[in-house]
Amino acid sequence: MIASMTAFARVGRGFLVWEVRSVNHRYLELVFRLPESLRALEPSLREAARARLGRGKVDATLRVAESGSAMELDEDALGELLGALSQLRSRAPELAEPNLLDALRWPGVLKESETGLAELRRDAIGTFDEALTELAARRTAEGAQIQALIERLDIAAETTAKVRELASQQVQAMRDRLARAAEALTVSVNAERLEQELALQLQKADVAEELDRLDLHLAEARAALASDGPCGRRLDFLMQELGREANTLGAKAVLPEAAHAAVDLKVAIEQMREQVQNVE
Repeated sequence: MIASMTAFARVGRGFLVWEVRSVNHRYLELVFRLPESLRALEPSLREAARARLGRGKVDATLRVAESGSAMELDEDALGELLGALSQLRSRAPELAEPNLLDALRWPGVLKESETGLAELRRDAIGTFDEALTELAARRTAEGAQIQALIERLDIAAETTAKVRELASQQVQAMRDRLARAAEALTVSVNAERLEQELALQLQKADVAEELDRLDLHLAEARAALASDGPCGRRLDFLMQELGREANTLGAKAVLPEAAHAAVDLKVAIEQMREQVQNVE
C-alpha cells in the first residue's frame, strides 16, 4: 500500500501534547521542537521516527502545560539565598523583609523533580509513538487517494498501444508522401533512389525501441505501486523516463493521429508525475 507524505497528527496525554506534521521532501528530514528539560530525548525520538517513516519533512512539536512540570524545593539553594539576604539586611536594616514568593522565583531554588521528570520523559516517548501511529495511518489513508495513478497507467498503456498500431501505418504514409513530392518535381526520379530515401526516413521515424521502453517503464511503475515500502523516489524516476520516451514519440510522429496520441501520452505522464511527488 502506497503512502502519502502529507499528513498531520495530534495526540495528547495528561499535560503533554504532540503535534506532528509531514510534507513532501526528497529524503526524511526530522525537526523537533522540545522543552529544554526534555531535549535529551531527541536521539531516541529520531530513532523511533526513522523506524516508522521513509520520506518526508516531519515537524514534531511537544507542548507541556506549566502544571505538568513536577517541581521540588532545593533547600540548600534556598538556605544560601536566605543567608545572603540576612547578611544584606544586617548591613542595611532599612531593607524590607524578603518576599518568599520572590525567593521561590530565584534561579535554582525550585527545580524539577527527578521522579516527576522521569515520568514525564516516559510519557513523552509513549505519546510520540501514538502520534507516529496516527500519522502513519493518515499517510496511508491519503495514499489511498493516489491509487488513481493506476487508472492513469492504464490510460498511458492504452495510448502506447495505439501509437504502436499507428507506427505500422507509417511506412505507407511516408511512401505516399515521397511519391507526391517526386511527382511535383519537373525532373524524373530514380525509383531505386526513392526507395533508399524511404528506407532512410523510416529508420529515422522508427519508434519500436521507444515503445518497448514505454511498456517496460509502465510495468515497473505498476510493480512499484504493488510493492511494500516507500516507492515514491522510484516512481519519480520512472515518470522522468516515461516523459523522455513520450517526447521522442512526438518528435518522430509522421501521422497526425500519432502526434496527437503522443501529446495525450505526455499529458497522462505529467499528471502522474504531479501525483507521485506526494508518494512516500
